[in-house]
Amino acid sequence: MPARPQRRGAARRLATGVAVLAAAAGVLTAVSPAGADTGAAASDKHRPGRTVDVQLLSFNDLHGNLEPPQGSSGTVTETQPDGTTKTIPAGGAEYLATSLRNARKGHEYSVTAAGGDMIGASPLLSGLFHDEPTVEALNKLDLDVTSVGNHEFDEGRAELSRIQNGGCHPKEGCYEKGKTFPGADFPYLAANVTDEKTGKPILKPYTVWKHKGVKIGFIGVTLEGTPDIVTAEGVKGLKFHDEVETINKYAKELQREGVKSIVALIHEGGLPASPSYNYDCDNGGAGKGVSGPIVDIAKNITPKVDALVTGHTHQAYTCTVPDPSGTPRTVTSAASFGRLYTDTTLTYDRRTGDIVRTSVKGAHAANHVVDREQPKAPDMTSLIGRWNKLAAPIANKPVGYISADVNGRGSTAYETPLGDTIADAQLEALSPADKGGAQLAFMNPGGIRSDLAYKASGSEGDGVVTYGEAFTVQPFTNMMNVIDLTGSQLITALQQQVSGANEASPKILQVSKGLTYTLDLTKSGKDRIVTDSVKLNGEAIDPAKTYRVALNEFIAGGGDGFPAFKDGKNKLVGASDLDAFTAYLGAHSSQSSPLDPPKADRITIVK
Repeated sequence: MPARPQRRGAARRLATGVAVLAAAAGVLTAVSPAGADTGAAASDKHRPGRTVDVQLLSFNDLHGNLEPPQGSSGTVTETQPDGTTKTIPAGGAEYLATSLRNARKGHEYSVTAAGGDMIGASPLLSGLFHDEPTVEALNKLDLDVTSVGNHEFDEGRAELSRIQNGGCHPKEGCYEKGKTFPGADFPYLAANVTDEKTGKPILKPYTVWKHKGVKIGFIGVTLEGTPDIVTAEGVKGLKFHDEVETINKYAKELQREGVKSIVALIHEGGLPASPSYNYDCDNGGAGKGVSGPIVDIAKNITPKVDALVTGHTHQAYTCTVPDPSGTPRTVTSAASFGRLYTDTTLTYDRRTGDIVRTSVKGAHAANHVVDREQPKAPDMTSLIGRWNKLAAPIANKPVGYISADVNGRGSTAYETPLGDTIADAQLEALSPADKGGAQLAFMNPGGIRSDLAYKASGSEGDGVVTYGEAFTVQPFTNMMNVIDLTGSQLITALQQQVSGANEASPKILQVSKGLTYTLDLTKSGKDRIVTDSVKLNGEAIDPAKTYRVALNEFIAGGGDGFPAFKDGKNKLVGASDLDAFTAYLGAHSSQSSPLDPPKADRITIVK
């Protein structure tokens, strides 16, 4: 594949840049790659002019959050020198732009990359317009390259192609008079996503960034399990391949083309042992403080790859994980929603064309907070204002009232007040006999994208929930289903929260009122569900009895690791999840009598 020429404006960008608050998340040492110079030739390795430092700025999982995220979704945790923690408001494109631009100052060699999920599951400001505002913002941010993530497939292959190449929406047309959506002026990379019929990648598998003789190849992949977490329609006709095999294949191809310095952009991630963005996950040894899928991936990717930019888990970490040769290699993730960015220094050897990975001159990586104390970028303020004006008639309509924060996405608890509220809304919408006769409802936690914050996000007033805020919580507009499940199938579904695909990282379904059970975390696998504790309205679930269960179409189709739901019978399709949610808020709250957050005590947790 031919090298991608440097984008117009890159030279200008390389002279501009971003200052940011933050503590380093740890210094990552790095070592010599396979084939690096040894012996006498190594003695001149660090002579002046022999090497140049390339700045790699990266972020991931933006999800169209152009405005600062609400509630706890818009904060990061910072550990202080005395061991206490501090919560810092963070995120928003106006601040991300300032941060990145200040960071680039003084760095002649600077490249900006992303780890996927730039769009999809977006707040209304972007989602209402099929994420055109976010792509426009990323163009202005001078993003050089990103991998695809699973959410880039939410609206299917054709829409992803439009996002890359431009053109107005096939059904809704152009949103602004006289303007055609130009598409992304950075490449989306999808090395491990191929057409089922042709076997060819649906987008570029890699690209090469060049500046004054320096060449760095970028390979982009999404997680192989994307079809398990995206609607069937979104991945129709596509095949998703193993991340490691794909990256190793294209690393060889890049080296054959003479590109020795390689960065992998991987939309799959890890789980650090601490939620603090400045936690040192190399404490106790390289990569000892991080777990999850990315660890095995990192250990098996060829040493030809010099750094890994990751995502998907929405966590913050800058770690070193040994490559197959035992050499530590940087593995980074900048949380989500534009709250952090990662600044990594790659030392490029002009003679070998490779990144020098040695303990003497290693790669340094740190996460930095996109704080809201810095000045806003005027071009982002203008962009947000322009799209907000178009969205305002829909976005600003009040749909309910709350007495306090109703935590959802930002909560670390298995059961959340917002999760219970959504499940109750779905049960109420689908319990009438002519609407499906639902007796209970389940909501997948990953479908809850934000909190409901009491503090006003605009001029609506504290405690007012606008349509835009409700949309941000449930942006997928999944249709609701009601299905028959036997008591036995229902128990199996609960067990699938903590076993099978979800054993290592449980996905605890949010449950409607009346359904109670005990989750015993001292046990393993499906035994964590105490089966005789599962009750509906105080009565034990009868394995032979049939129950009517409400759930969104995504998990009804087995998504998120719940194949038991695919066996449901007598399916009835109801209103959308968002309609059920807004109707519930309207019916159960008013200005004089706002909705109180539920206690979230339906699941008893044993630790």
